[in-house]
Amino acid sequence: MTDAIRLRGVDYRASKEFAIRDLAMTVPRGAVYGFLGPNGSGKTTAIRLMLGMLQADAGTIDVLGHDVPRDVQRALAKVGFVPERNHLWSHLTVDEVMRTHAAFYASWDAARAEALRQQFNLRASQTVSVLSKGEAGKLMMLLALSTQPELLVLDEPTDGLDPVVRRDVLEALVEYVGDKQATVLISSHLIHEQERICDWVGVLDQGKLLAEVPMQEFRSGIKRLRVQKAPIAHDAAPFRVLSRDDEFGRGETWVVRGWQTDHTAWLTSVGASLSEVESLDLEESFVELLRSGRAGAPTLTP
Repeated sequence: MTDAIRLRGVDYRASKEFAIRDLAMTVPRGAVYGFLGPNGSGKTTAIRLMLGMLQADAGTIDVLGHDVPRDVQRALAKVGFVPERNHLWSHLTVDEVMRTHAAFYASWDAARAEALRQQFNLRASQTVSVLSKGEAGKLMMLLALSTQPELLVLDEPTDGLDPVVRRDVLEALVEYVGDKQATVLISSHLIHEQERICDWVGVLDQGKLLAEVPMQEFRSGIKRLRVQKAPIAHDAAPFRVLSRDDEFGRGETWVVRGWQTDHTAWLTSVGASLSEVESLDLEESFVELLRSGRAGAPTLTP
């Protein structure tokens, strides 16, 4: 099995207003996969389906070679999970939380846990109830990493944390991945943070996967063109047009995927001309992808 997570045809109706629809995702083993999407896009729901917290209405879910939900316990034994919200018992101390968590995992690495506690400046005698949000976030990451998981699933692990705490958490994550060659699925709406650490990206919006490509392709593959005398139809274009906007007599602005310099010849062949090609940063690409997805553009895949 070369994939750490594999979903095919997954449907789940959360309410009358929201549903996951025909979700297909592939997280390669050894990848750091950025799971991007605006708040309310369905990222947390999808993660709960992967981890057996919710049961899909249709489709198949495979995690580390195990069917979910049938073999979910065997899968979860190899998964470290940091949920979106603090789930720790408020009356326990940091030391008690660590010892309680260790009792459930034969793979618990006590030396790593203690090293992380010191690295994160967490006092063993502190009770969870007095921890700051950043300290609680560090403790949850400590627990996930100390089980020595093959797969880390992190749901908005740095949301609301200050820049110093975010750096500490991400440095510990990167160090663990380098040491263990683990797979990471990290859900976030913090685009630039994902750009620094991820090598794959999946974009979810309104319960639908809009893109799943290597980060380098996502970063460099979307361009903004300024086109004069733009043709009405672009179906035969050698690139994919994600959106096009009229510039009120000054031509059109096209956002495209798969642009190559020699594609200018196609525009010339249809009577158009090109005045500018602009590279977009990751956040702009993300916004344009959401916009085109909501307008019905096809999914981006390798």
